[in-house]
Amino acid sequence: MTHETAALIDQIDVTMNAGGMNTINIVLAFVMFGVALGIKPRMFVEVFKKPKSVLLGMLCQLVLLPAMTFLLALAMGSWISPMMGLGMILVASCPGGNISNFMSSLGKANIELSVSLTAISTALAVLLTPFNFWLWGNLYLHTASVAADVPTLVIPLWDVFKTIFILLGIPLTLGILTSQFLPKVANALKKPLQWISIVFFLAMVVLAFTGNIKAFLQCIKYIFVVVLIHNLLALSIGYSVGTIAKVPFADRRTLTIETGIQNSGLGLVLMLGTSLFAGFPPHGGMLVITAWWGIWHIISGLTVATVFNRSRKNG
Repeated sequence: MTHETAALIDQIDVTMNAGGMNTINIVLAFVMFGVALGIKPRMFVEVFKKPKSVLLGMLCQLVLLPAMTFLLALAMGSWISPMMGLGMILVASCPGGNISNFMSSLGKANIELSVSLTAISTALAVLLTPFNFWLWGNLYLHTASVAADVPTLVIPLWDVFKTIFILLGIPLTLGILTSQFLPKVANALKKPLQWISIVFFLAMVVLAFTGNIKAFLQCIKYIFVVVLIHNLLALSIGYSVGTIAKVPFADRRTLTIETGIQNSGLGLVLMLGTSLFAGFPPHGGMLVITAWWGIWHIISGLTVATVFNRSRKNG
């Protein structure tokens, strides 16, 4: 990628007024509530009787994915702008995506494991998303010989904690309680909310980039390649770790999908709805990477799940 293209991508400006951000926050909270409707406490009991796959899933998502993303961003060098590299690290620091459970069901994976991993990574995101982003983001900015005008990445802890807790923690808790005490309501709402979440994210991306559609179309082929490579890395981490650890094939499928599906909607909210990047230079590259991830992982997740569905391997 030329420096001119990288500069064009970083100059893409996406802003949201208070009403737009409130709408996004409310819908994202409903999406997480929908995810939690499939969670029943007894699932955790069954999964934690054999905790190996749960621990491997946490290793893949919370440790290996951010660390390997940092190395990938370094390896890409000047082919990406520093802000695009930060966008990759931000996505890798987010918890599992809300559609991973649907993908796991389609791919004949271990659904209980999938739901458990989504719930655990979402609960831990309150602390680990800002920590991983701060750790690997600053390491990247210092190691990649970024220009001196890029400031140190400082996490406004209360702002980020409050946002993640409100958008993920509270809906997750309410969803689990609904599933436990109002199972009929939970069953009626579960599938509609899954589809709403997909439509919502696509609409959010379209609205966010409406004013920058020309620049977005000019750079999409570069963004496409970067996100494709990054997503393949994420999927490969899950599959490789499951294969090396010799877990059952259904668990291997789940680890692949869970590591490859990220809650990039949360990443967009953190960029647009908090003071995380106050004082930063133009960072359209981060926004475009995060937004395209949210679209691409639906495509890649459906593809991988379909391949798994048609595979004859079950053990």
